[in-house]
Amino acid sequence: MGLKIRLARAGAKKRPYYHIVVADSRSPRDGRFIEKVGSYNPMLPAEHEDRIRLQGERITHWLSQGALATDRVARFLGKAGLAPMPAWSEQPVKSAPKKRAQERAKAAASA
Repeated sequence: MGLKIRLARAGAKKRPYYHIVVADSRSPRDGRFIEKVGSYNPMLPAEHEDRIRLQGERITHWLSQGALATDRVARFLGKAGLAPMPAWSEQPVKSAPKKRAQERAKAAASA
């Protein structure tokens, strides 16, 4: 059984709220889970203390049991110091300017 620490959506339409749960990787996103270990409220400002709430002791327990965090949850855990910060690239490679556009930008910058 593969365990995941992931987000389960709750809240109303256009008002998202997420529970951070430990679940079997085969169960649906909002379906059955083993334990709720935190919450995430994206509607609050980034500096607000209740935006991300984590139960550190339970999360470290599940990580020691072999649970893997999803990308978003891994960033939360990295910022909280519960796990190493994952590598994160802000801009996808596909959206970067193509070769000719980069050459033009380089020529314009040097001129």
